[in-house]
Amino acid sequence: MNKWKQSILRIAKDSGEAFQTFPATMICAVAFALVTIVRIQLDWPQQEPYNFLFNCLHWSFALGAIFSLALITAAQSRINTKKSFLYANIAGLAAVAATFAGLYYFGAGDPILTGARYLIVSNIAAARVTAVMVVSLLAFIVFAGHPKEQSDYAKSFFMTHKAFFIALIYGGVILAGTTGVAGAVEALLYNDMSSKVYMYISTLVGLVAFTIFVGYFPDFRKGEVDEHRETAQKQPRFIEILLGSILVPIVLALTVVLLIWAVKTIAGGQDAAFYRLYRIAAAYTLGGIWLHIMVTHYETAIAKFYKRIYPVAALVILVFEAWALVTQLNASGLKFIEYVFAMIWILAAVSAILLLIQKEKAHRMIVIVASVLAVCYVLPVLGYNALPVTAQTNRLEKLLVSQEMFMDGQIVPAVAEPALEVRQNITDAVEYLAYANDAKLPEWFDKTIAQPINFKSAMGFEQVWPERDDYYGGGGDYLSTILYLESRPIDISEYRWVVNPQEEYQKTQRAVTLSGEKGTYEIYWDNMSPSGIPVFRITQGETILFEEDMGDFIDAIGEKYPPSQPKPIEAGIEDMSIPFSTPELSGMIVIRNAEIHLDPKGDAINYWIYPEAIYLKEEASSSPSE
Repeated sequence: MNKWKQSILRIAKDSGEAFQTFPATMICAVAFALVTIVRIQLDWPQQEPYNFLFNCLHWSFALGAIFSLALITAAQSRINTKKSFLYANIAGLAAVAATFAGLYYFGAGDPILTGARYLIVSNIAAARVTAVMVVSLLAFIVFAGHPKEQSDYAKSFFMTHKAFFIALIYGGVILAGTTGVAGAVEALLYNDMSSKVYMYISTLVGLVAFTIFVGYFPDFRKGEVDEHRETAQKQPRFIEILLGSILVPIVLALTVVLLIWAVKTIAGGQDAAFYRLYRIAAAYTLGGIWLHIMVTHYETAIAKFYKRIYPVAALVILVFEAWALVTQLNASGLKFIEYVFAMIWILAAVSAILLLIQKEKAHRMIVIVASVLAVCYVLPVLGYNALPVTAQTNRLEKLLVSQEMFMDGQIVPAVAEPALEVRQNITDAVEYLAYANDAKLPEWFDKTIAQPINFKSAMGFEQVWPERDDYYGGGGDYLSTILYLESRPIDISEYRWVVNPQEEYQKTQRAVTLSGEKGTYEIYWDNMSPSGIPVFRITQGETILFEEDMGDFIDAIGEKYPPSQPKPIEAGIEDMSIPFSTPELSGMIVIRNAEIHLDPKGDAINYWIYPEAIYLKEEASSSPSE
């Protein structure tokens, strides 16, 4: 009990000293919390015009906290003078100002592309700030591993994890306790208490947790020996068991699976779905490097075996992953997933070679490689939003030229319908470019061309999507068809009534009653059918005049717009209307939105059909002579 008490008091004391040890970091953290509190206080209609400003402040203070943490640690561990400490804090706060200015004046997304009423921080600007934060955190771990007599990168790496999870546990307990008290006050004393109270509590607890995280680190000053460093860097017994006796065998088993796949690939060729392979490769590569660092100082037989075998096995597996990547590039060109895969492959290959040659001394060089790749990821020409777009632009232009569909810098419709594979590739490239975020597109490419109506008029043929090799392979992706009705006039002159379908669960509430010359009709739009497919029904008294589910409509749109990535598509009235006829009534159902969502992993399909209106007219009575 005394040890627990001493531990809690030590953490509380270190948390208070965090403001003295890392003043710029804590100033940024407090400022981040204050901005959050202001946003909580303002309701959305009041906050919306200032949302861009608040986002810029949040990103700037978040970067400043991590960046100044690295700078102060570098100054203290390498120099340790009052002047260097002062300059490090000033530089950290200057980084906040520079980041805010960059975001506010140059980081706004194009409202035409985002569709927002007010400015928002663009994806690429947020990604660049994130890249700086990642590099800063990696640099902090390197600086915290100095001097080599007391620490190294592996020990510093674990110490950072330890500080994070201690802060997470303490923060979680504090949050549970304080929100529990607030809940009791609301339930027993003040029922009208605002829900914002819980938001304030969460914000303040987050600040406390971050303070605990920063305060947990030992004294990094050059020439000082802090006894707490050894405690902070030491791995508890349960962590050694978790990593050395559980995770290491699991990763070794995955290594065996991937090596068998490599042999199978040699024998039968590449047949694994690329997107599934991408996830496995990313998990194995990044997880394997992470585990190699964490077990650096383990002396158990299985840990030593893992540290010897992982670099060799990784290099063998990477050869076949490169084969899969090249195959994918030849099929559909460089896209975002392929770009990320290539980045991970480079990191894994360099890391494996360095670990094979330098062993644990390779860790800092791996950090440098990871930092360089993080910076390249957001550069104007080499970044994730630039290089794939350039590749797809060149791919599309080459396809159009081969079909004589690109003349004088403009797209022209095809004279003769191209082969199926060519149409699939053109559709695929157009779709990728149309939905690329923060991308600089060529002048001859119009984003609206991706809409089916515009596509056919521009290309001379209907869109044809490539068949995905993992469509039913359990890749885990949701595939969707999301259609919305185009905005244009509809001729309804021949109809007498318009019905807005009700969707309540009770039958008596769901029916819309219509009185005509031939009697009274009840119109039902039933969303509660066992199949999940809506049913349209017309009754007259106890007689069912017409009943039909929307299965044929779903089949038609599923065939014309097969499920792919979940992106809204504008559809014409000819696709979004369902005519019907009975001897008594005839009409047309106009669909506002239609969605098909396919979950290959769960083997489930969900349908959502939202009617805009039902137009009806009563049929003329037949003459007696007939």
